[in-house]
Formats: sequence, C-alpha cells, structure tokens
Amino acid sequence: MSLSTLSSSIHFHEWSTQPLITSRSSLVAADLLPSPTANLVFYGRAGNFCHKFRGVKLWILKNLNIRLCNRKYGQENKFKTSKVLDSNRMGDSLMINTACEDQVRDESDSLDKTSNVSTPEGSSSFNPTPKVAPSDGSFNVMQTQAFGFARKEDEVQPLSIAVIGATGDLSRTKIFPALFALYYSGFLPENVRLFGYSRDKLTDGDLRSLIASTLTCRVDHQENCGSKIDSFLSRTFYVDEGFDNQEGILKLNAKMEQLEGARGANRIFYLSVPQEAVLDVATCIADKAQTRKGWNRLVVEKPFGFDALSSKMLTDSLLLKFEEKQLYRMDHLLGRNLIENLTVLRFSNLVFEPLWSRKYIRNVQVILSEKLSLESQSRYPDDYGVIRELVHSHILQMVALLAMETPISLDGEDIRNEKVKVLRSIGKLEPKDVILGQHKAMSKDKTDVSVTSNTPTFFAAALYINNARWDGVPFLIRAGTGLTSHRMEIRIQFDHVPGNIYRGRMGHSIDLATNELILQDVPDEAILIRVNNKVPGLSLHLDTSELNLLYKDKYNAEVPDSYEHLILDVIDGDNHLFMRSDELAAAWNILTPVLQDISKNNVCPELYDVGGRGPEGACYLWAKHGVQWVED
Repeated sequence: MSLSTLSSSIHFHEWSTQPLITSRSSLVAADLLPSPTANLVFYGRAGNFCHKFRGVKLWILKNLNIRLCNRKYGQENKFKTSKVLDSNRMGDSLMINTACEDQVRDESDSLDKTSNVSTPEGSSSFNPTPKVAPSDGSFNVMQTQAFGFARKEDEVQPLSIAVIGATGDLSRTKIFPALFALYYSGFLPENVRLFGYSRDKLTDGDLRSLIASTLTCRVDHQENCGSKIDSFLSRTFYVDEGFDNQEGILKLNAKMEQLEGARGANRIFYLSVPQEAVLDVATCIADKAQTRKGWNRLVVEKPFGFDALSSKMLTDSLLLKFEEKQLYRMDHLLGRNLIENLTVLRFSNLVFEPLWSRKYIRNVQVILSEKLSLESQSRYPDDYGVIRELVHSHILQMVALLAMETPISLDGEDIRNEKVKVLRSIGKLEPKDVILGQHKAMSKDKTDVSVTSNTPTFFAAALYINNARWDGVPFLIRAGTGLTSHRMEIRIQFDHVPGNIYRGRMGHSIDLATNELILQDVPDEAILIRVNNKVPGLSLHLDTSELNLLYKDKYNAEVPDSYEHLILDVIDGDNHLFMRSDELAAAWNILTPVLQDISKNNVCPELYDVGGRGPEGACYLWAKHGVQWVED
C-alpha cells in the first residue's frame, strides 16, 4: 500500500502477508521488526502515519499488558517456601487485572484524543518501546530492552501428602491437626490434597469424621474457622491397605494420580507406622507410588533402629530406594523453639560467641525430665526406653547444635556437616560416666516395686567433646520420665572470675555465684542470665539475680506445635533439623557400649520413686565432675 505525501513517503512490503506478531504465546523483539527484505519508502503526512502506528501500538498493549499483569499477580504465582502466603492473592489479582485494563483503556482514550493532531513535517522519529507505568510502583513490565519479556511463570505446583497409618493416635492427634494448622494459616497451597492410608476399612467420610474433632483454629485469629475446616476436610481422602501393602500402595498411587490429574504433583509420604513396618511400607512406596512429575519425600518417625546394627541395615535398605535428600527422620522434640534459638542466640549475638569455648565455660547441662501418668506408661514400649527415644536423637542433637562450629551458611547440609563433626568427636561412653534408673511400676491404686525388665526410664551421663574448642568441658545430660516436673532446659555455667576481689562479700557459696546462661523451654519458654549484683543498703554484700526474658510476656503470639514447624520444613526442603545417615551412625556409636551392657545384663538400673528426682547416683555423678546439682 502507499500514501502520497508532499515531502516523505512510506511503502510497506505486503505487511498483511507477514503478521506483526507471529505467536500470541511468545512475543520477542524480532517479531516486531520488519523483514530484512522489506522496502521502506516514506510517503504521506507524518500525522497520518503516527495515527496508524498508534493503532498497532494500542493493539500490542491490550494483548501484552494484561497478560504480563496476570503473569505477575495471577494464578501463576509460585508457592512461596519462605513460609508467607497471601490468603487474598486471588482477589488482589482481579483488582490488579482490572487496574491494568483501565490503564490500557486510559491510554486508548488518550490516543484517540491526539489522533487528529498533526505531527510537524519532517518529524519522522518514534520510539517503538511502549511506555507502561509500573502496576505497583516498583515493577516495570517493560524493564527489559525493546520487546524482550521474561517467560511466563508456571502455576503453583500441586502438593499431595499421604499419611501412612492414618487412624493411629499420632496421626489423629498430631499430624492431621498440624497439617490443618498450616492450611488454616496459609502455609499450604490451595491445591493441596491429603490422603489417609491404613488397614481399617473406612470411607473418605469416615476418615473426615475421625479427624474433624481434633482440628482447632488458632486462638489469635479464628476468622472463617468453620469454612476452613470444611475446606480442609474436603481435600482429605482415604485408601485402605487391602490384602497387603503391595496392593494398598498401588491403590493409593492410583487415587493420587486420579485426583492430581495430568499435571501431577509433589508428594510427601509420612510414615506413622511401627518401626518393624517402616521398611516394607517404604519399599512399596519407592517401587509403586513415587511421582515422576515432581519431587518425592519420605518422613520416618523415630526411633531409627534398635541399635547401631539394625539402624545401619534400615538406612542401607532405604538408601537403595531413596536418595539421602529425600529422607526426613522426624523427632518432634527438635521442632521446639528452644532448638532454633540455640544457633540464633549464639551466632547472631556478639556477646556470646567469644565466650563459647573451654576458656570461659565450665560445664554444660542438658536436662529433659517428664512427669508420669498412667496414660504415658506405654511411651517406651518393649525395650526401647529413654535412651533410644530421647537420648539418641533429641539430647545428642541439642549437644551438637550447641557445640558445633559456625556453618558456612544456613543451608541444611552445611549445618548437618558441622553437627556430625561434633558427634564424631564425642568419645564412647564409659560405664563409670553413666547412671541408669528405672521408676517403680505403677498401678491405678499404688506404686509397685516389681518390674519386669531392665529397660531404663532415666539416663544421666557425662560427655566430653575431644576438639580444640571443648576439650575438658563436661557436657552433663540427664533425661527421664516419672520425675518431679516436666522440664526441658540447657544450663551453661561459666568459670569463676579469676582473683575475684569480691569473694569474701558473697552471701553464699562461690560455686552458686557463677554466671550462668539458661535456655528454658518447659514449663515456660525463657532466656535467663544469672549475674552478681550488690544488695541495696549501706553495707557491701553481693547477691545473684536473674535477668529474665519470658517469652509469654514479651511476645503476644501463639507458639506453633513442633509438628507444624517440622512438617513445614519438609515441604520447604529444609533438612537441618533432621538427622542425616552419618549423624545417625555417629550417635549410635556413642551409645553402643551402654546398650550392650544393658542387653548383657551387666548393669542394673537403680530404682526410684515416681514423682521423685531420680536415682541418687546421678547426684554423685554431678559432684564427681564438680557440678552443683540443680533441684527440680
């Protein structure tokens, strides 16, 4: 086509046969450039040309501006694993899409108003890059050069979570409530699906009724609680085992594929099953239920084996079917806020790091005590006891986090690398440094001294870490059940002040006047620092006081359950609070001599009364290492 003009002209080489945009789904700069063979000869008035070009520009804006806004704000938002989701993001998307449409409409009106205004003759230059205002004040959809746009983001990847052993107490009272709490708070994607699997012959409705009574909303925000529970339950489905796990896992996979659709989903398999069933279920999952359209992760509850040998056999078998990065060994006690505070307090406060060594620290105590009720007597079934349940995982992990060197980053593998170095530096326990106890058996009416096994319910020991930072510093650990109170804390006692000029002014023993850092989780989460100060008055007397940070007074927020914390870490792929295979082996290596003595009946646990402070021998063990026993 051609347009006559007085001073300039343009000739388009059959633009109708070469579309300006070759594909609506992919727009690049080359699509907007004329063919190298096109002949450009300028005819016609510049004003008429600008009017026609602006029509093309308007068409481009209408097709791109809304699409780019959708790309940023619409359904394509990735599921953020930074643990913050906007529950109103769909409403925001609609608002922003409308704003984008209005923006294009406004520009259209502006173009129409100026279409009849002639451009001065000879002014033939123009900018082919559309000027699009940022939609949120910070993001410019045209920040790349010319028409080079970023590729459209994928939609949120669906997530499927299968709870194996769904009708058990742990699943009903802890796992499903934790999953609902995450869903209610917006930490699970809307396209999440939950699957229960067990031997019981149930329907979807039966499972929903079973877990509905255990679901509660946050105390601090209970908006739409009922509708959220209904929405969560509608995403919950049930599959029974059938004849065996081979058949049952196949049925589970078929159900998951049916609901996931062609796109598939990431999958988490939570094994809430007895220790003896873990390998069979895990093998069936590996062979018959892993997705190829996303990642697969396997959660295994403690204990992780019965001893070093059985643990190695279990680990080797799992690693034949799964990669190490897929395995998450769950110890719910490691999800407590105290555990996370260990590294935060040490590595983010300059006041502590220079003191964190044998030069200033006299001893470290790790204490975990529990009361006993009739309902809790079954906590340590058969021969597992307190060593396998608490010491092997929880206590030793606390010691490792407390004593490790600074990791090169917060990446899970970097932290686990440092933890395993600490565990490998701890020597094997000697019988002389260990005290075992067993609480007297209970009945509904009285305490009976008769016991049927030598399974310890109390464990106290002195550990030494053989490295340059901690050489000679005793780490005194004690864990037990049936004691005076429920208590979980870490006490770090510092050395005496050399040549203390106030020694004679202390109103009590100099041993009680040492500085102490106390990290307390139960009964109340707190950070305490014991310091010496002057007693008010005319005389010069010193006393020891506590600087107290009590979390419930400082922070008006509900503390999430430890299962919520750890399950969210599994979803995010954050594995620093889960034991790696080499950590597992190193921990068993520390405890193996004690476990062998128990199995050979070479040691006899000392009996103690329920509700007491434990075996008397533990007090002597503390005194042997020069540590004052702290009463419950």
